[in-house]
Amino acid sequence: MTTPIQITVTGAAGQIGYSLLFRIASGAIFGPTTPISLRLLEIEPAMKSLEGVVMELDDCAFPLLRNVEATSDLAVAFAGANWALLVGSIPRKAGMERGDLLKVNGGIFQPQGRAVAEYGASDVRVLVVGNPCNTNCLIARSSAPEVPADRWFAMTRLDQNRAESQLAQRAHVGVGDVKNLAIWGNHSSTQFPDFANATIAGKSASEVIGDENWLRGDFITTVQKRGAAIIDARGLSSAASAANAAIDTVAGLVNETAPDDCVSVAVTSRGEYGLPEGLTIGMPVVVDGAGAWVVKENFVLDEFARERIRVTTDELASERDEVVGLGLVSS
Repeated sequence: MTTPIQITVTGAAGQIGYSLLFRIASGAIFGPTTPISLRLLEIEPAMKSLEGVVMELDDCAFPLLRNVEATSDLAVAFAGANWALLVGSIPRKAGMERGDLLKVNGGIFQPQGRAVAEYGASDVRVLVVGNPCNTNCLIARSSAPEVPADRWFAMTRLDQNRAESQLAQRAHVGVGDVKNLAIWGNHSSTQFPDFANATIAGKSASEVIGDENWLRGDFITTVQKRGAAIIDARGLSSAASAANAAIDTVAGLVNETAPDDCVSVAVTSRGEYGLPEGLTIGMPVVVDGAGAWVVKENFVLDEFARERIRVTTDELASERDEVVGLGLVSS
């Protein structure tokens, strides 16, 4: 019998976790023949709620779900993990400065990073979903130097999905016709959805849309501010779409990328496109289907794109400097 893939999910009883777990258990990432084992981490006050989630997973009778373990113990949660999805984080609250947000999340992601290194499987890979995800990923990775840097990812796929949907609606096509769309930089309002290298039904997105003012204006700001717009409309932050993006991200990192496409994900920069080394920064990635990935090299960046990427890179560098100053990351 095939050995189950063990997946650790933190913040498992939260909104995103609740939307995510049933998709994972149904085979949405690894397909209809790969068994799954789940280890679900929550803080002690949320364990009762997590117990109810586990009951629901049991009641779904997923054929692929071999085992579920709910715990508040890091050692138990990360033991043998092949994939760790770090979803739980502390959101920014009224009156909280960004430095306060980074410090409190450091208290979460530092020990989780150590737990990945100490208890995870030899092939463990990590996707950070909890915001601010780029810098939380940097904190966790810095706490686990023995885990290779190319196994750490932060989620920008939600932004990619949002951008593809906006382009598809504008062009009156199916979203599957939109390819090669990358999100550069931070998962924040400075991110840059790169329309110039995207295609729609095999043609340049700019050519198909035919409205450069919209592409450089409303398109970018809609994607950048989509999360805030959802909070304003729904009264809650994105949950189902964030969970879906986490599924898409892991699937995109597991399966081979089509030649005309890319996976948008924040990875550890090696200096590609002149970006600072060591930052966890959104870039276009291609995957070989055997566990390896590289940053896609043939993106053309004009002056407009480079300025937008500079702004978001500067924000990430500022966040890095803050967490270094807080002692969460070594300089």
